[in-house]
Amino acid sequence: MHTEARIQAYIESIPAPKSSDLQTLHERLLLLMPKAQLWFLDGKNSEGKIVSNPNIGYGKHTIRYVNGSTKEFYQIGLSANTSGISVYLMGLADKNYLATTFGASIGKASITGYCIKFKSLKDIRLEVLEAAIQYTLAATQASN
Repeated sequence: MHTEARIQAYIESIPAPKSSDLQTLHERLLLLMPKAQLWFLDGKNSEGKIVSNPNIGYGKHTIRYVNGSTKEFYQIGLSANTSGISVYLMGLADKNYLATTFGASIGKASITGYCIKFKSLKDIRLEVLEAAIQYTLAATQASN
């Protein structure tokens, strides 16, 4: 199954209304990143054991580890979880930037150094989430 078909099957497997929110975010990310590489991670390790929630990824980011090794990964990620939806913004050097810049205006969301988590789209201001995504894309463009 191709990546886009796996993504659609994942979104459709999520109960409503969360599936509708995921579909909206997926469509918005495709508009923001029309040429981005798509990823689908099913949350299973090499032995088939579930180790995380499934993730949809957009774009490409090189993770650089302290020991000098690297790994290709998505730049923007999207995942449903038990309490809502997580949007992962990978590659920002300043781990306080998202919270200090977007925290007060995004709505009901928790923000870490690389993740914006919320219960549903009605709880946040979508334009602020998109601004955080656009900032991440611009800020990490030079390093990828």
